[in-house]
Amino acid sequence: MIAAPKSGRSSRFRRLLHYLRPHQTKIWAGVIALLVVNLLGTYLPLLIGTAIDELQDQFQFQRVVFYALLLIGLASLMWLIRMASRLWLFGAGRLVEFDLKQRIFEHLLRLEPSYFAENTAGDLINRATSDVDNIRRLVGFALLSAVNTLFAYGFTLPVMLAIHPGLSLGAIAVYPAVLFIVQSFSDRLRAEQLEVQQSLSDLSDLIQEDMSGIALIKIYGQEANEQRQFDRLNSELLVNNLVLAKTRNILFPLLGGMVSFSLLILLWFGSRMIADNTIQVGDFVALLLYIERLIFPTALLGFTITTYQRGEVSIDRVEAILSVEPRIQDAPDAVALPRQQVKGHLRFQDLSYTYPNRRRPVLDRLTFEIQQGEMVAIVGPIGCGKSTLASALPRLLEIDPNQIFLDGIDITRLRLADLRGAIAYVPQESFLFSTTIKNNIRYGEPEASDLKVIAAASQAQIHHEILNFPKQYETLVGERGITLSGGQRQRTALARALLVDAPILVLDDALASVDNQTASQILRALHDHRQTVLFISHQLAAAATCDRILVMDQGRIVQQGSHSELVAVGGLYQSLWEQYQVEATLQSEGN
Repeated sequence: MIAAPKSGRSSRFRRLLHYLRPHQTKIWAGVIALLVVNLLGTYLPLLIGTAIDELQDQFQFQRVVFYALLLIGLASLMWLIRMASRLWLFGAGRLVEFDLKQRIFEHLLRLEPSYFAENTAGDLINRATSDVDNIRRLVGFALLSAVNTLFAYGFTLPVMLAIHPGLSLGAIAVYPAVLFIVQSFSDRLRAEQLEVQQSLSDLSDLIQEDMSGIALIKIYGQEANEQRQFDRLNSELLVNNLVLAKTRNILFPLLGGMVSFSLLILLWFGSRMIADNTIQVGDFVALLLYIERLIFPTALLGFTITTYQRGEVSIDRVEAILSVEPRIQDAPDAVALPRQQVKGHLRFQDLSYTYPNRRRPVLDRLTFEIQQGEMVAIVGPIGCGKSTLASALPRLLEIDPNQIFLDGIDITRLRLADLRGAIAYVPQESFLFSTTIKNNIRYGEPEASDLKVIAAASQAQIHHEILNFPKQYETLVGERGITLSGGQRQRTALARALLVDAPILVLDDALASVDNQTASQILRALHDHRQTVLFISHQLAAAATCDRILVMDQGRIVQQGSHSELVAVGGLYQSLWEQYQVEATLQSEGN
């Protein structure tokens, strides 16, 4: 779970200003438009009061028409300018939303795989969508409402005091209490909003996880258990929403009632003053209109506060992502190594690595070399560190300097783009995107020609099977390649790696679902291609065709040599080979 950064309101406000800075032209245009709207809104009650007093003294139809047309014209102008202000300010909110989604996505692409192992996809998606939407409302609605309220009070109160100080002060006497109530509820609303957002993230996590593992749920008949889990999280979200709604339903009517009470005060005392001739009817009507003018922004204060509290919570949750610095990134003095200059010589020197949640190193002072164009197999028991070694080479793991060298250069000093451009890596899980087979194969080179795609598929021994599909290379593979078999997914992923024609190819058990005969054919084709190949596998028959075999155990290289040499010497490799032959015999008899 991502920990939100601890920050006060001042730092959140600074971050909000940072979001707004690229769009300050629209913001200022919207603010100026609101200024004009409020100036006109302050003038209209005075105009109405003047018209009432004038027509009360001497009624003239022409003056009625004049004032009516003038009021209609000014009201229409106000409406147009107000619409412009909403377009500018709400438009700025949409632009901030767009910018944040871009920043979050780009930032997530820079983070290492371990970050996504520690943080769930559902929570990240919720922060990039729901929380960004809350910030958009903060920038749009809350900003517009706050600025409008500030201008409304700033222009209206001085005019009210100028008309009649005593009556105006009596009418607004409840407003300090309104501000006190708002302040009292502020922290409570923010805490309850945080609970709602977190519950929503937990529910999103479960939905995303269950959709990905729907086959496993059905195989083990756990639909009822997952339903209970969903009911529990959904109930928590409901309870948190109801708690928040209860607080809002207490606050908002209370604010509205107190604001309306000011209108009652004005009517009570103002009517007596009119009877006593201590205030003119026009001035009293103007004060009524001014109080009415203040009721809406003050009553809206509760919604503005809620939007602001949601935005505050969401700023923290979004910044919790953006504030994470990638652990693996280019060094300040990173060395460039263009792909055409890469020879493919690899040297591992006392390579050690320990996962953060483990005490013992999974790689323990590994030292070996792989020559340019050599095909080396790495075998060993499950958990001996083979996959960790494969991940360390393209720096998917954070390793210390001076442990892995490519063509004599420490890989931690190479530019990441150059290092990874020199390595085609096929991991254990052959991930495919929800698009066509052709687009999956040419993912590393989106503009690759059809001939190049077919060549890579042929080399991966998948071309003829693709031709049997109804739409051939235009066949959609479904989410994660679900419409393909395990072997087809692995060979499609291999074709994707072969198409980029990188100097170094790393196969991390990438042929586990492929039969031995096909795997051997693939490796023989790779021999002819003369790439530097690191072949990690439990398929010892395929590994036996490699130039050299390294045997790992408990994070160390315990044996190395050709297949015949290792079988003759005995030891761990001989045990693995005998076990492999027994399993192969049992499998063939079972078939």
